[in-house]
Amino acid sequence: MSLIQIETPFNIDLEFEIAEVYKRLFAYLIDFTILLLYFTSMKYFYYGGFNLAGVETLKSHMGLDILTISIPMLLYSLVCEVVMHGQTIGKKILNIRIISLDGGEPSLSQYTIRWIFKVFEWPFFFGYTFFSLQSLTAYIIMTGFWGLVVVIFIAVSRKNQRLGDIAANTVVINTVSPFSVDDTVFMEISDKNYVVTFPEVLKLSDRDINTIKNVVNLYHKEGNTQTCDRLAWKVQEVLNIQTSMYSISFLETLLADYNYLATK
Repeated sequence: MSLIQIETPFNIDLEFEIAEVYKRLFAYLIDFTILLLYFTSMKYFYYGGFNLAGVETLKSHMGLDILTISIPMLLYSLVCEVVMHGQTIGKKILNIRIISLDGGEPSLSQYTIRWIFKVFEWPFFFGYTFFSLQSLTAYIIMTGFWGLVVVIFIAVSRKNQRLGDIAANTVVINTVSPFSVDDTVFMEISDKNYVVTFPEVLKLSDRDINTIKNVVNLYHKEGNTQTCDRLAWKVQEVLNIQTSMYSISFLETLLADYNYLATK
């Protein structure tokens, strides 16, 4: 089991379990299969089967193909990772997730950088709008070759990072782990008469809130009070707050206050 230690903005070190290479490979194969099924389904819907449409028909439908097939497939990984908080369908099935190397969820710019660096994996864009068994076979072979290059790069990287991860300052971790993070910092505040205890919480950044959420999750899984104490002390110092609350109660109250204020 490979671990990575990440220093948060509050100088609190958190440990995460780096996702194994085989998990990333299987996650990619799942996502690739989904894209392949989408591609063939849409092409059968338009043309009825392989090589049944003439070249002129395919050319006349190229704009439609690009708009309804190529572009959705092109944006698949980016949209999934943003909406699903660092996961695609394949990553979710394999219980792995992308996080930033500062311990929080990656920003939109980080997701975008990772996506741009997948340029050679972008599926069926423009050149593969023609529906033939030959072009499909060629694409699968080409993608398999580049996929092998990516796997080798990940395997030799110290943090199991691909080129896009290094550029975006991200890493892929296991989510089923004592060092895991939850999907989101969102908490539903159902009490309509909720009273905010620490309005100063809005001075913290989203990444700070992610750090607090991670430490709270870690406490409930391991009962690690020392990390809670250190973080609570640091946050109180930053926000100039004094309280007699226990550390975990203070941090959970901050999260509740943040969620309540952020939705107002």
